[in-house]
Amino acid sequence: MGKLVDGTWYPTGFDIEQGKFKRPPSTFRGRPSAIEPGRYHLYAADACPWAHRTIITRSLRGLSQAISVTVVDPRMGDDGWVFRPEDPDPIAGATRLHEIYTRADPHYSGRVTVPVLWDRAANTIVNNESREIMRILDLDFAPIAVNPPEPILAPAELVAKIDATLDAIYEPINNGVYRTGFATTQETYETAARELFAALARWNDVLAHQPYLCGDRMTEADIALFTTLLRFDLVYHYHFKCNLRRLRDHEHLWRFTRRMYQHPGIQPTCHLPEIKLHYYWSHPMINPTRIVPIGPEIEADLLAPL
Repeated sequence: MGKLVDGTWYPTGFDIEQGKFKRPPSTFRGRPSAIEPGRYHLYAADACPWAHRTIITRSLRGLSQAISVTVVDPRMGDDGWVFRPEDPDPIAGATRLHEIYTRADPHYSGRVTVPVLWDRAANTIVNNESREIMRILDLDFAPIAVNPPEPILAPAELVAKIDATLDAIYEPINNGVYRTGFATTQETYETAARELFAALARWNDVLAHQPYLCGDRMTEADIALFTTLLRFDLVYHYHFKCNLRRLRDHEHLWRFTRRMYQHPGIQPTCHLPEIKLHYYWSHPMINPTRIVPIGPEIEADLLAPL
């Protein structure tokens, strides 16, 4: 991991204050100036839950033809996210993601994260906040979607509930696994872990009575929760010490995760080996040997009948 300071790259650790992981806010928060097929490009990572949610939205909303995508290497080292030889940067031949940020702003200071929505015509980053990119893909690009397998994921009548749900799951669950895994004191670790499992229990109860977080239809909130839950037993339970219970010990969350995974527009976007490689390789402060465990094998369980 690292960051840019006035356009210069520095390999650094994560932002930790008093034992607590601090996630910096995203910097680029714009919206598309025009909706045109082929104009926009998504930089993403199959391994990253924040980027994965945008890859899923692109798939479900029928945008695979309209918005191109480049997937970076799952191994994030001193150069941050880097491009794979088999999937190079198609716009200006960058080799590292931080070059995309300085292409947009030569004096950029801050973390270099995925996803990134790039505007080819304006030659700049439109947005690098995953939650906002989901909404952009879902609503702004709806006019150029081709045979979307899912209807709008943030319908007007549910937007308030979706946004409230996204807010509710973000800190204790989506960010909570990182707050737990990157904690450097016993107290901060235990606080984050207990908040995480309290929130999991709460949403497990909600899903006992309905198939999705906001009712009977899939929304953006379900995608945002799913990308975290998919990684739970695979990496967070062991690597981030989120081990009070497994995800599969939460009956209704586990059924929800399997339902989402088995969706034909979602399963092809889920690359379990890359997810595991990313976490165990990219966090030497947690796993200094960078040995990637051979287990657990969860795909057969994810595909079990609902």
